[in-house]
Amino acid sequence: MSRVVIVTGAGRGIGRAHALAFGAAGYRVVVNDLSAAVASEVAELIGSRAVVSTDDVGTWAGAQRLVDTAVSEFGGLDVLVNNAGIVRDRMIVSCGEDEWDEVVRVHLKGHFATLHHAAAHWRGVHKAGGAVSGRVINTSSGAGIFGSVGQANYSAAKAGIASMTLVAAAELARYGVTVNSIAPAARTRMTEATFAETMAAPEDGFDAMAPENVSPLVVWLGSEEAGDVTGRMFEVDGGRVCVVHGWQRGPEVDKGERWSPDELGGVVRKLVADDHPTPVYGAE
Repeated sequence: MSRVVIVTGAGRGIGRAHALAFGAAGYRVVVNDLSAAVASEVAELIGSRAVVSTDDVGTWAGAQRLVDTAVSEFGGLDVLVNNAGIVRDRMIVSCGEDEWDEVVRVHLKGHFATLHHAAAHWRGVHKAGGAVSGRVINTSSGAGIFGSVGQANYSAAKAGIASMTLVAAAELARYGVTVNSIAPAARTRMTEATFAETMAAPEDGFDAMAPENVSPLVVWLGSEEAGDVTGRMFEVDGGRVCVVHGWQRGPEVDKGERWSPDELGGVVRKLVADDHPTPVYGAE
C-alpha cells in the first residue's frame, strides 16, 4: 500500500510543489491549506489519492484534526511535511506584538503542534507492535540559520524550528521516526515580494528558483530509503543541496580559573578575530 503524507501550506508555492511531487511518486496526500479553493485545486491535480484539509496548524485542535484526517481517510500516516508559513517583515523597532505573535504561532507552534500529534500517533503504533517508518521534514530558512535584517520574528521562529528538529530526531528515533529540516530558496508569493530581481524566472534555460526544484529532496527524505538520515539541515535551491551545520564551538581559551573583566577584552577580541561566521542576510 502506498505511503501517506501530510503537506501543510500545500495550496501554493513550495508546498504545492511538494504535494504534487509526492502525488507523482504514488503517495496518498493530505493537502492542507487554509484556502479550500487552492487546496482543492492541488488535490484535483493529484486525483483520487488526495484529500483536502483546511485546518489551521497554528492551533492545537487544528493540528490534531489534520493528523486524524490522514488516519481516518487513509488508515495511517507515514510522512509529515511542515511547510506552512507567513511573513510579517518589520525592523525590530517597528515590529508590533501581533506581528511577532502571529509569525511565531504559524511557523514555530504550527510545526510543533503537528509534530506532537504525529509523534503521538507513531508512538501508539510502535507500542502496539506495529512497524513505523515515520518521516518528518520541517521547513526552516536561511534566515533561521544565519539571521535576516528586517525579519527578527521570522528568523527567530525558523531558528526555533531548526533546534526543535534536533530534539525531535533524538527523541523519536526509538519509534522508527526520522526528523530533518530544509532551508529552501525558491520563488513564492513571500519571496517574490521581497527579492523580486533574484526570484524572477529566466526567459529560457534552467529556472533555478522554481519551487519544484526543492521537492525531490523532500520526497527522498520522506521515503523508506532515507531511514538512516536524521537530525540534519539541508539548504536546497536550484540544483544545489548543502548540508548545513548548526551552532558549533569555534576558537576558545580556558584559563583554568575565573577571569577578571579587565583581562577579557584582548582575549575576546582575539577569539572573534579567529572566527568567521556567515554574515546576517541584508547586513551591510
